[in-house]
Amino acid sequence: MKKLLLFLILLQQVCYAQVKAWETDATPLHRAQKALTDVIVHDIFSPPVASRIYAYTNIAAYEVLVNRQHSHRSLHNRMKSFPAIPAPSKNICFSLAAINAFLITGKSLVFSEAVLQDSTNHILQWYKGRNISKQQYEASLQYGKQVAAAVIQWAAQDKYKETRSLRRYNYLKQEGKWIPTPPVYMAAIEPYWNRIRPMLLDSCNQFRPEAPPAFSTDKSSPFYLQALEVYNTTLNLSNENKAIASFWDCNPFAVNTEGHLNFATKKISPGGHWMSIAAIACRKTNADITRAATAYTFTAITLFDAFIICWDEKYRSNVIRPETYINKYIDESWRPLLQTPPFPEYPSGHSVVSCAAAIVLTNLFGSQLAFDDDTEVEFGLPVKHFASFTDAGKEAAVSRLYGGIHYRAAIENGQKQGDGFGKWIVRKLAPLPPKGGSDVF
Repeated sequence: MKKLLLFLILLQQVCYAQVKAWETDATPLHRAQKALTDVIVHDIFSPPVASRIYAYTNIAAYEVLVNRQHSHRSLHNRMKSFPAIPAPSKNICFSLAAINAFLITGKSLVFSEAVLQDSTNHILQWYKGRNISKQQYEASLQYGKQVAAAVIQWAAQDKYKETRSLRRYNYLKQEGKWIPTPPVYMAAIEPYWNRIRPMLLDSCNQFRPEAPPAFSTDKSSPFYLQALEVYNTTLNLSNENKAIASFWDCNPFAVNTEGHLNFATKKISPGGHWMSIAAIACRKTNADITRAATAYTFTAITLFDAFIICWDEKYRSNVIRPETYINKYIDESWRPLLQTPPFPEYPSGHSVVSCAAAIVLTNLFGSQLAFDDDTEVEFGLPVKHFASFTDAGKEAAVSRLYGGIHYRAAIENGQKQGDGFGKWIVRKLAPLPPKGGSDVF
């Protein structure tokens, strides 16, 4: 009798271990992230708008999972007007509820809802082969829906909808100010993004960078010399320089021209690239679903607020792009390696968001985590190895000089802005963890 009882206890422990293993498996969350990124690319969302989609979807998943693991804290009272999310009233699978919250929130923010719904069906099927009752399955879906509804309602108050109906941006017809660039002279992207409600920032200009060099056409002026540096650099690019520029291009909608033929190429956004790096780090460290959700969520929040402070300065300083300046004052036949993005030059968005994201990921995973970045493989580019997140951030920043779309001041001051913001956001979310990284915030 005792042997039978001992056997039953051991069998129960084995079953519990199996349930615990699949319930903490981050695989469904990684699949949901990739499905969301694919839809963002398909729907051609601009970098700032993409950051908004990543933030709200990941917050929804995170808020479910903090109920399961008390070492992680809710974002209630930590972000602007973020509501208290009620705890589940029934026994649920937190992993399933989190994935459902993520995907429901995502569908409310994208255009191609049907495409994301198809991915949702496949991802949720993963759970049906697990040790979960029908009652628990339905309760989990319902709780995920409840959390998603709260996050969606909160998102609707961030002034995004209001900025959709503002008047079309009229660029300043003044010397030294930004104007649309070839080949299709696209309209300004998100000129009112500084009106969007931040998540952690006190205001959109909290981390305002130093002013850019004063515009001048004098050949001895700092402005002319930095334009000349862009010109000379692009004329003497090594194959490695070109590869770096292409790897970090991250232009969601590049228009290609060949004779009379125009066609568009869709790519991942800069924020999407850093969300992919977060996924790579999670997989390399075998992060469970709660730790992975933390990495995704804190990276996404960082990107969201980083785009706000960056775009605030872009449309304040309104600096002319190298392509416009060089064509007018140095060489009218010059073209940059990369297509110039449709918004003002200063500061470099890649510099701001990459530096900030690198700091947050370093805080999560440590400064010594080397990784192979395969983000761009599906876009025809090879894998790149990085010794750290910091190295990746630095390369992303300088890539804009090689691409011919940013001056050095925009790159270096953008890095400073991102660095200050990244360190601040880590302190804002929680004290710095012990050396080597921690999953507790």
